[in-house]
Amino acid sequence: MRQDITFSSGSDTCSGWFYLPDAMDAGATLPVIIMAHGLSGVKEQGLDAVAKRFARGGFAVTVFDFRHFGASEGDPRGQLFPHDMVEDFRNAITWSCQQPKVDPKRVGLWGTSYSGGLATHAATIDRRVKAIVAQVPSIINAEARRAMDPDRWEAVGKMLIADRISRYETGAVRTIPVVAPEGEPCLLPGQESLDFFNAGSAAPNWRNEITLESLEKMREFDPVSLIRMLAPTALLIIAAESDSLIPLDALRAAFERAGEPKRLVVLPIGHFGVYREPGLTTSIDEALTWYGAHLA
Repeated sequence: MRQDITFSSGSDTCSGWFYLPDAMDAGATLPVIIMAHGLSGVKEQGLDAVAKRFARGGFAVTVFDFRHFGASEGDPRGQLFPHDMVEDFRNAITWSCQQPKVDPKRVGLWGTSYSGGLATHAATIDRRVKAIVAQVPSIINAEARRAMDPDRWEAVGKMLIADRISRYETGAVRTIPVVAPEGEPCLLPGQESLDFFNAGSAAPNWRNEITLESLEKMREFDPVSLIRMLAPTALLIIAAESDSLIPLDALRAAFERAGEPKRLVVLPIGHFGVYREPGLTTSIDEALTWYGAHLA
């Protein structure tokens, strides 16, 4: 059973879907899993299939679009401010816990790619969360990002200063494509990224742009430093062995900082392999096992 839902976050409204199993005992309450997509992603880009699997596994599920993306409100479009998105996760928790079929003491978060880092940070500061699954997550800080390509880091920094000055003087909002053909500037370079988003014909609400100001806020966001405070919330990280966007070494370092209970699963796939078979089923099964153990 899926229904369209909305909830307030800041001065805007987030849109989403809410799922319950087809069969439930009268008067029963269920653990809930709250989900959102990765960088610029919207719920139509594959989240329905994952949520249905979770619901068939006996969970209530809330799936939503972050503010400024998809069916949710927020202007300008494509504005990715991580701390605001963490607030969206927390407001989704509050809405979900108010539903009569949900047990507010059994809350799980699920994040993928960029939302994996957001969900991890949200779970660190919001003690209502008892378990989290972060797949191919962006649990990485500025120091690690700079180490990946120092020259590019400095070049982008100069571009962002120029954009900041321009915004101050004119108020103009400039954007950058999320993906683009080889040789053209974009946020997520590479053919694998381009192929994934070009396959999003079922997601007409997705837009291939992010505001440049978003890059400033992304560089400032640090889901790593506080991860030691996540425990006793149960953390499952599903990593990709051949991830071209999130270095496996960086994820291992973040995982080591976290306390128990925790588990790291490394799949023999690339970053986008969790969205297609066999990585899709494997990652869903790992998540269901984790939630079953820690949201029982």
